[in-house]
Amino acid sequence: MRLSAYFLPTLKENPAEAQIVSHRLMLRAGMVRQSAAGIYTWLPLGLRVLKKIEQIVREEQDRAGAQELLMPTIQSADLWRESGRYDDYGKEMLRITDRHDREMLFGPTNEELITAIFRDNAKSYRELPKILYHIQWKFRDEVRPRFGVMRGREFLMKDAYSFDIDAASARRSYNRMFISYMRTFARMGLKAIPMRADTGPIGGDLSHEFHILAETGESAVFVHRDFIETDWQDRDVDYSGDLQPLVDELTSKYAVAEEKHDPAMEAELGDKLVTARGIEVGHIFNFGTKYSKAMGAVVSGPGGESVPVEMGSYGIGVSRLVGALIEAYHDDNGIIWPEAVAPFKIGLINLKKGDAACDAACETLYKAFGAEVLYDDRDERAGAKFANMDLIGLPWQVIVGPKGIANGIVEVKDRRTGERQELALDAAIQRFGA
Repeated sequence: MRLSAYFLPTLKENPAEAQIVSHRLMLRAGMVRQSAAGIYTWLPLGLRVLKKIEQIVREEQDRAGAQELLMPTIQSADLWRESGRYDDYGKEMLRITDRHDREMLFGPTNEELITAIFRDNAKSYRELPKILYHIQWKFRDEVRPRFGVMRGREFLMKDAYSFDIDAASARRSYNRMFISYMRTFARMGLKAIPMRADTGPIGGDLSHEFHILAETGESAVFVHRDFIETDWQDRDVDYSGDLQPLVDELTSKYAVAEEKHDPAMEAELGDKLVTARGIEVGHIFNFGTKYSKAMGAVVSGPGGESVPVEMGSYGIGVSRLVGALIEAYHDDNGIIWPEAVAPFKIGLINLKKGDAACDAACETLYKAFGAEVLYDDRDERAGAKFANMDLIGLPWQVIVGPKGIANGIVEVKDRRTGERQELALDAAIQRFGA
């Protein structure tokens, strides 16, 4: 993409309304613009990041055996009355009456609807287990939306739901999603820490939150140092096997959020305790038969008896992850995207537009780099181009200037470390070419 043709409305100054780093940088980098309180338009740069995160989430859900569908954003209030949650959910739920005076709602979550879908279409234990998921926009009418996409009213979420014949099978589904979440966040360059959590209004008795560490995190977390230093990502994961030992290993070390921390236990850990700030990016629940009993989601068991299915739900804040990644990866100059989620892999900078040699070299590189390059072909000062590329945080900058190109050389900058090296034009093509 040529920057001269790209819709990228960057800002030089910090917006007054932005209170946290990710909100400031998303506005400054031209990723989003607020349309109403807590509701954002995703501009082209931001949407590219959002789509890359969404795809990683999708691939890891598919790998774990979950199947994708797509449920509507508008749901019937009658379903929520069946579960007993319609009156209990509170003002966060946006309630709607259609032209026929039917009560509807903009779904804040999908336990009721997915239970009804399963109930109406599955009849036998032979159809189990199943894990169904979708990636869909949700709405919760937060009383004080703030912090940009970190706590907005409209947000993109991956929510999955498992259906099993008994508690043992349900635990296996829970473990699949647990490991899937750890793999998902690792692929984005994030160190996710699972923490035992309350189930809240979702219900159930087994739940974990997944937090990433960031200096500007929203809550205090207390973690055993050995967990942070453990690297398990290279292990082969067999989703058809017994995942319980790996889950047990990943939850064996002390790791809690502020509301659950135990000062006495932490005192025993001594210098093994790490106190940091965390951002919640995922939450999983096993809630048994809470919804299946209330809504009649039963299957015939091996003996012909009616059995309410065991269920779980599993959420990842896809749009929230964009903000969380920025909170974890930034410096004074702007965003530092991990390569897996960067909107473009390479920023190509022409230091002297109009110079025949620079223009020709840039055109050669632009064609060779393919779809993952953003080419700054504008007639701007070099300093402005460097500042802009640092702000939007592409992992690599390939810099073409008249002195270097006269010797067949370009400069390559690593955005994360700031290190620079010179490469021959052919070597740069070989390294970054599509």
